[in-house]
Amino acid sequence: MKKSKPDEDKRSPRPTLVRTTRSSRSAESQDSGLDQYGKQRKKQSDSALAQDLRQMSVSGQRGPTSSDEKQLGERQKAPPVVKSGCGLASVARLIKLGRCKNVVVVTGAGISTASGIPDFRTPGTGLYANLEAYNVPYPEAIFNVDYFSNDPQPFFSLAKALYPGSHRPNYIHYFIRMLHHKGLLLRVYTQNIDGLEKLCGIPDDKLVEAHGSFATASCHLCYTPYPAEEAKRAIMNGDIPTCTFCAATVKPDVVFFGEDLPQKYFLHAKDFPKADLLVIMGTSLQIEPFASLVNTMRSTVPRLLLNRHAVGPFQRVPLRRGDHMELGDLENTVRRFAEMLGWNDDIVELMRSQEQEQHVPMLVGNGSGSGCSGGEESDSETDSKCSASSCPSN
Repeated sequence: MKKSKPDEDKRSPRPTLVRTTRSSRSAESQDSGLDQYGKQRKKQSDSALAQDLRQMSVSGQRGPTSSDEKQLGERQKAPPVVKSGCGLASVARLIKLGRCKNVVVVTGAGISTASGIPDFRTPGTGLYANLEAYNVPYPEAIFNVDYFSNDPQPFFSLAKALYPGSHRPNYIHYFIRMLHHKGLLLRVYTQNIDGLEKLCGIPDDKLVEAHGSFATASCHLCYTPYPAEEAKRAIMNGDIPTCTFCAATVKPDVVFFGEDLPQKYFLHAKDFPKADLLVIMGTSLQIEPFASLVNTMRSTVPRLLLNRHAVGPFQRVPLRRGDHMELGDLENTVRRFAEMLGWNDDIVELMRSQEQEQHVPMLVGNGSGSGCSGGEESDSETDSKCSASSCPSN
């Protein structure tokens, strides 16, 4: 019998690094009724929210006219133009009409760059572009659990700069905080490990730190808890903390590639079907399964991307009906959004009052703020001072 030769010239592509979870399959099956852009395969009746959206321009898009095409001598249409501010105005109108009372916010490293923390993928300045000193084979290896198990020193060297304490929340964090303060925030899902969401006063029950944090520590092998302050002290002193049970290396509970996501992440199964607005800020939407969350929203629910670049489903031309995006400097964009809603003065005052409690001077140049007082009420019910009807903006 003739045996087929294996194709030795074919090289398997480098696997995409994903943040895995033991429950990922069940989570995917829950979303199986959604297509690539989060649309329900089964036809649904339009809601009042969708009817409002029909009356608006979808993110200010404009296609070329027939005369333009004749002048250019082209049959192919040019890509749509996104007019600055149109997406913000459309979503602001929905909020003012009281249509958005359960807002889900999805954030990435881009919301913390105004606090002086570099993001991961910006060419030249991003974290992954400046890892030569750590001698890793490829940038993502520094957050790979198998690589860490073999050589934890590169991550510990980086962790010295990443540990919370030297940075303060900025205007964007307080914008999200104000959403909660006005009773509009259902939940914020963050990929960040800097702890700035907590520091600005967003309570634990409103916050999902999908990729963990430095607040706790445990053995990376047997998961035995380890005192977080002792782990931090050892790392800062250049030592390697070891588990008292199995003698393996201890690390902060930051979720590495190849590790399980925290159980709290799966709140999305009930949050996203309930949400009536999704706001996406400062993320490349490249890390799974977090990146796919934005596609699980009901097709009649508006999605707003505030980012430097179009990412994920917002790269589609034309945009899905109900999708809006505003590209550019994120802090300036969020400030304009707050001004449209009449929230700028409230946010500035919130930043000032909390910084006074902490005795920290406020950054006044670009509106960035510092951390808030740990003594402030953080329970979601006592902190939601007014209803969505009395506080119609975000």
